[in-house]
Amino acid sequence: MNYEQTVEYLYAQLPVFQKTGGSAYKEGLDNSLQLDDLLGHPHRKYKTIHVAGTNGKGSVSHLSAAILQESGYKTGLYTSPHLIDFRERIRVNGQMIDKDYIVDFTEKMKPAVSDIRPSFFELTMMMAFSYFAEMNVEVAVIETGLGGRLDSTNIIRPDLSVITNISLDHTQFLGRTLPEIAGEKAGIIKPDIPVIIGEAKNMEVRKVFEKKAEEVKTRIFFAEDKKPIQETGFKDGYQIFQTENYPDLACELTGFYQQENAGTVLTIVNLLKELNYRIPDQAVYSGFKNVRSLTGLSGRWQILQTNPKIICDTGHNEAGISRIIEQLKTEKYKVLRIVFGMVNDKDISNVMALLPKDAVYYFTKASVPRALDEKELQLKAAPENLKGKTYPSVKEAVDAAKFDAAKNDLIFIGGSTFIVADALCLFND
Repeated sequence: MNYEQTVEYLYAQLPVFQKTGGSAYKEGLDNSLQLDDLLGHPHRKYKTIHVAGTNGKGSVSHLSAAILQESGYKTGLYTSPHLIDFRERIRVNGQMIDKDYIVDFTEKMKPAVSDIRPSFFELTMMMAFSYFAEMNVEVAVIETGLGGRLDSTNIIRPDLSVITNISLDHTQFLGRTLPEIAGEKAGIIKPDIPVIIGEAKNMEVRKVFEKKAEEVKTRIFFAEDKKPIQETGFKDGYQIFQTENYPDLACELTGFYQQENAGTVLTIVNLLKELNYRIPDQAVYSGFKNVRSLTGLSGRWQILQTNPKIICDTGHNEAGISRIIEQLKTEKYKVLRIVFGMVNDKDISNVMALLPKDAVYYFTKASVPRALDEKELQLKAAPENLKGKTYPSVKEAVDAAKFDAAKNDLIFIGGSTFIVADALCLFND
């Protein structure tokens, strides 16, 4: 098989949550442990940092990896889902995994696929762990897929665990309340491994984390208590953070929500230094300023075009969408046009209630089976008085919005990671 055939095989043979949702969700670590044993425990050959959370774990993972790279460490980065290319999930020093490695690894693992029947996520995670070992990485930043306690990645024993925040998402798997979801995410907290909590304003959630840390006898740090970001502004296309140790820290990521993520990352840096990681100040500055080029991160409050201005963002649940709407209110425009789609397993009604009523909507669906039909989305928008037409593909919706827009209008594309993925294909070479 060539690379394209191999990726098609992975999608065809293995349950893929990214595409089909709940039917691909496999609870428990049995498959991961069997695969790990078969491959000789590759993740034990390098240091790891484990990142979980409802929102922000992708940004935190990429920023942390960028800083480690700039500190001189050969750095692995495992994240999901990908937006355009499967290889985005597995990177070493920002470079995507080699196509030949994917082909060879998949061929080698075919007997295991037949015997163990892993999910797509379980097998690709082990591909990442093995690739990092073969590439002799010194440290790898590992992002969880779903939850924490029973997430496939929870077989690692990291130097540091991180939980960015807790909000309602994937409630059908993780629990219906914030403390229940926190309990699942807290499953990555392990004995004698310090844990950083990025944000836990809900006292019940905080107590869940404190109780778990006490049970396993490890140190817990709440980034928001330390208030690492003292002031925020914008200059020359960067978000500028004022901090005690890093004045005028320019960040390439300009979403308002990155303020919390930046605070979490700075807390990570301080603790890694305590754990004898060598991280020069210049590496922190460079990592924040160049995170996109260093790690390939995209889709976070990303400006795709000017005249008219087009912005996309992967925020896809109530908490994520609320921060996007907050930032849209600060933009200047004559007409706000929103290309919008969601997947069918989200709490759609709560999201709809947040959306601006004075915008023109282009309801659409992404090119994944989980995508909610655009006409059904339009019906769900009607009670909130959100008006717009329907389009069967993101391309048609974006084309229509661009055709309708004047130069001083603003087009926002979002609602789902997969809507943004389809849109990026239209703007990337």
